[in-house]
Amino acid sequence: MSRAPNSCDNQTGGPKRPFPVTEDELERALRQTLAGRVATPRPLAADPAGVALRRARRTGRRRTLTGLALAGVATALVTTGMAQLGGPSGHGGPPTVVLGDPGGFSASPLPTASSPASGKGPVRAELDLIIGSWLDTSGGEHRELTGVSGVERAQRVPDYGGWLVTSAATPAGRTLWWVPPNGSAPQVLLAGADAVVVAADGRQVAWRDGPYLTAAGVVGGQLLASSRTAAPEGATPVGFAGDAVLVRQPDHGGVSVWRRSGGGVPGGANRDVLTVYGALPDGRVVGLVSAGTPRQPCVALLDPARDLTPVRTGCGPALATDGLGGVSADGRWLLLNARKSALLVDLAGLGDATATQPAGPAVAGAVAWTRNGAALHTDATGGLVRVRPDRVLAGERPTASPLDGVAPGERPVVVADTRP
Repeated sequence: MSRAPNSCDNQTGGPKRPFPVTEDELERALRQTLAGRVATPRPLAADPAGVALRRARRTGRRRTLTGLALAGVATALVTTGMAQLGGPSGHGGPPTVVLGDPGGFSASPLPTASSPASGKGPVRAELDLIIGSWLDTSGGEHRELTGVSGVERAQRVPDYGGWLVTSAATPAGRTLWWVPPNGSAPQVLLAGADAVVVAADGRQVAWRDGPYLTAAGVVGGQLLASSRTAAPEGATPVGFAGDAVLVRQPDHGGVSVWRRSGGGVPGGANRDVLTVYGALPDGRVVGLVSAGTPRQPCVALLDPARDLTPVRTGCGPALATDGLGGVSADGRWLLLNARKSALLVDLAGLGDATATQPAGPAVAGAVAWTRNGAALHTDATGGLVRVRPDRVLAGERPTASPLDGVAPGERPVVVADTRP
């Protein structure tokens, strides 16, 4: 049976319902349907449509609130996790610091061997230490120096530029390594040199190679702006006075000054100078001279502008001439060896009877001064000795402290810090 074109689409014969249907229209339809099913014509005490709608609304609100609560919990957990990752660890340990060179060495992860060792390594010192082929920094890093052995001296390079490490003399000569600050393997700067000396500021190096003396600046692990001059056989560099190189002449011929900035050859030697220990901030050199009657080693302040002429001299206890010792960064103190022990000399009172004090075991290696004014060195047993001038003046006699991880017959090397 065919449907008339204008027939309605529902049983009531009403007009077609438009779409989409609104919420209000659905609500009216529900009320009409429920009301039509009620047999009695009296008003209802309860509204079945309203009850159904209210239940539906309550259910929707509960679902909405539950979703918001779960979202809030998730947000709090994520925020807490980010705070734990980005904030302090809470364990009280020092932050990891990666050393970097401004000259182009980017910070990179250190090798596995560079991580702090658990149960191995020396007792923490105020300065870096080299034990065998391992570098133990004052910050707690324990790092293997691949290819490095027989270390005699070491010096930090300024501006976090790494370390300069010098070997002891061998039949093949001496080696100078540069240890990069970013964990890379040490690099050989010099090999087979007859003698090597590094300036106290870590910015200059001088060495003897064949018939020549050579000096150069150190920048980014490279030797730059080198100067060279012929020198007598056996003459070796032993220190710096500013840009000038101090050269020990052979056969007890004293020490001369090579002013490499002006070119030429080393000047005339002062034959009374036995050894040098370093320079004061004002440029004067601290050394030992042969003086007095009878002649004896005496501490002296020397003027490098006048061929190391003594400006001030102090004689006292019998001093060793082994050249082991060091001057504090402020120029106030000198630690050196007497015949059987170490001595602390107050350079401000040089020449006074009270300027020299016994300072514990004899120095057996390099002396390095901390920025707090204490001297560190090792004795003949390989123990670490700390010399604090204020305590020495108060009557304390320093003693050696044993270090963990030091093999029998092995002597740690104290790394000299950069001058402030």
